[in-house]
Amino acid sequence: MLDIAEELDRWMRDGRDFAVATVVTVGGSAPRPPGAALAVDADGTVIGSVSGGCVEGAVYDLCVQALQDGEPVRERFGYSDEDAFAVGLTCGGVIEVLVTPVHAGDPLFTAGLAAAARGEAVALARVVRGPAELLGRVLLVRPDGSYEGGLDGRPALERTAAAQARALLDVGRTGSVEISEDGSHCPGGLTLFVESSVPAPRMIVFGAVDFAAALVRAGKFLGYRVTVCDARPVFATRSRFPDADEIVVDWPHRYLQHTATDERTVLCVLTHDAKFDIPLLGEALRLPVAFVGAMGSRRTHEDRDRRLREVGVSERELARLRSPIGLDLGGRTPEETALSIAAEIVAVRNGGSGVPLTGSAAPIHRDRDKTVLGVS
Repeated sequence: MLDIAEELDRWMRDGRDFAVATVVTVGGSAPRPPGAALAVDADGTVIGSVSGGCVEGAVYDLCVQALQDGEPVRERFGYSDEDAFAVGLTCGGVIEVLVTPVHAGDPLFTAGLAAAARGEAVALARVVRGPAELLGRVLLVRPDGSYEGGLDGRPALERTAAAQARALLDVGRTGSVEISEDGSHCPGGLTLFVESSVPAPRMIVFGAVDFAAALVRAGKFLGYRVTVCDARPVFATRSRFPDADEIVVDWPHRYLQHTATDERTVLCVLTHDAKFDIPLLGEALRLPVAFVGAMGSRRTHEDRDRRLREVGVSERELARLRSPIGLDLGGRTPEETALSIAAEIVAVRNGGSGVPLTGSAAPIHRDRDKTVLGVS
């Protein structure tokens, strides 16, 4: 439900009760990942999606029923040969959804949705399998490990659940966690579904060129917080980059040395000028970031590689460099180039090959981090 936190936060502030259906498990080729949500308010207004259309009608009815009886419910949807569009996933996958009624003013959901809407780090952990009296119980967990909510007066179980939720929050993951019977004082154990909301990942675009303006728009579309950095104040202006979250006038390598990055950060070097590129890439390729790409011709790339080796960049570090940046789409305009760069970023992030799906046997939807921290 945190993927539609901004809208649900507004509903909360408007005093609107609602029921929210959240995808908690996915099998096969399902269209939406765990955490995808659809919500229905008391007037029948709908926001979000759990399946891209395949089972929305049935999920809508479950939400309406949950609003009427006030009880959470878990439902499984799979492929139906007889009436796929009405009750099944035409893609052949399987999803399970948890439908939870939420009253305006509920303190846990109010706090969690407000924090997520502000872009703060927070996790909501809900019991999706276990003893009947615990189904739907909620813990709100913050990055420092503090938590609100309860599991039917079982403090040891609460502490274990909060610790598991914080572990997923620390790495920005959403998924299910099994808590075993051993030490939990919960006969049969239980399953928590943990939704993590973390600040948007960063995209830093170096080089205030026309291609950068198009890439800023693409980065915002993909959900990045986008910074443009250039040492030339005449080019790095708000009028040229109205969609950027931040515009910095500084030498690129110096800015990179002092700004915050993490394992989700994307660095796109569009300057294709050695006096900027070499010191900048020398810094960038040693950082634990998600993506480092640089624009330029094949000849520029070869010269850049040679210069980077001369300043001590190792072969292992050079192997991380995506250059020339982007997938081969045959495009020439700034918008087409930005699309090719964005496509490569998405492919790297998700382990995609970048080849056409037509004629390919590769799975369309890939499982991410299946074994990380027990996420299923």
